[in-house]
Amino acid sequence: MRSPSSTKPDTSAPAPLTGDSAARPAGKVRLPSVVWLMGGITFIMGTSEFIVSGLLPEISGALNVSVSSAGMLITAFAIGMMIGAPLMAVATQRLPRRSTLIAALLVFAAGHVVSALSSDLALAVVGRLAAALGNGTFWAVGAVIATAAAGPAASTRATGVMVGGITLANIVGVPLGTAAGQLGGWQAPFWMLAALAVAAAVVIARRVPADTTRADGSLREEASALKHPRLWLVYLAIALIQAGIMGAYSYVAPLLTDRAHLASSVVPPAMLGFGVGALAGTTVGGRLGDRRPYTTLIPAAAVTAALLGAFTLWATNSVVAVSLVVLLGAAGFAGNPIVVGQVVSIAGAGRSLPMSLATSAFQVGIAAGSWLGGVALTSGLGLRGPSLAGFAFALAALLPLGLLAASHRKAQSAQN
Repeated sequence: MRSPSSTKPDTSAPAPLTGDSAARPAGKVRLPSVVWLMGGITFIMGTSEFIVSGLLPEISGALNVSVSSAGMLITAFAIGMMIGAPLMAVATQRLPRRSTLIAALLVFAAGHVVSALSSDLALAVVGRLAAALGNGTFWAVGAVIATAAAGPAASTRATGVMVGGITLANIVGVPLGTAAGQLGGWQAPFWMLAALAVAAAVVIARRVPADTTRADGSLREEASALKHPRLWLVYLAIALIQAGIMGAYSYVAPLLTDRAHLASSVVPPAMLGFGVGALAGTTVGGRLGDRRPYTTLIPAAAVTAALLGAFTLWATNSVVAVSLVVLLGAAGFAGNPIVVGQVVSIAGAGRSLPMSLATSAFQVGIAAGSWLGGVALTSGLGLRGPSLAGFAFALAALLPLGLLAASHRKAQSAQN
């Protein structure tokens, strides 16, 4: 639902690539194959984003730097996504979407090749920045293609498929990539990701229609979509929700081993449980979000805050702690496809700049949550700090969500 000031049809938006999805209820729409292709590529992108966390000891040893210094590869990727996504959306604004996607994947692949060939940290950081630029560009354009192909009735389901690709990367891609890096050297998963990105570019060249052009009109029209106050409330909600989740989850290993007194061998299965919960939450949120966005999103955010509060108070018991980690994945990720769908609804379909800023908002939340969670961990709060910081972020997210829900109801009343 758009704001009352933008009730005119968006003639600049591209027509759906296939099907008549707008004519049928969201739950009955069969998503076009291009949506699943975009979801498969986000699996590659998600694996790349999180793979470094599992290989920091190997990378630090190979590059002769400390583990904390090797962590710059994670920071560089986040910065590249935050800044690069909107910049690349503007830079490629007049290019055909298919060509932009192919170029993004090739830049992404090249970044991994540069990192794999690096013998020092500085060059590896350059490679990660390049990979992040490719990732951000893909998200800005790929999400537009997916939602346009699905049509208005299933746009949130389409974004759910894309977010689900990242979730699946955490369940399958990151553990497999970590194992490959430990067995074959830390460069092995980088080479694999580069090869997969090139293969994906070939598939896009064959499967995405060549006439999928940038019909957005002009940069001024792109920027005009950012004038909706509701859109910035969505960005704020995205950042706060992500900060809430990552404030605690970034430090899940010490929280489980030192506070819940679990063996370190239990941490990977607990993280797998988090990923399975996140996949389930993303699927449910994607299906419900098109029909009842805020009656799904606000309870999910409230449950996320409650779980983080419970983690702060009662995560000293091993069973309780693991259960809360799994439930946090489900509740925390249920809202992701919905907030991305609201960006499309408010800004209008076919707008890559608003979509790229949504990508930046996710990265801001991830960076802020992990940083402040670490600050809280080293404070007098100790092991309760990260989940308490996450609780504060998640609770704060209810304010912009409440304002969005009220605006949504007002717009619906004005139309009736």
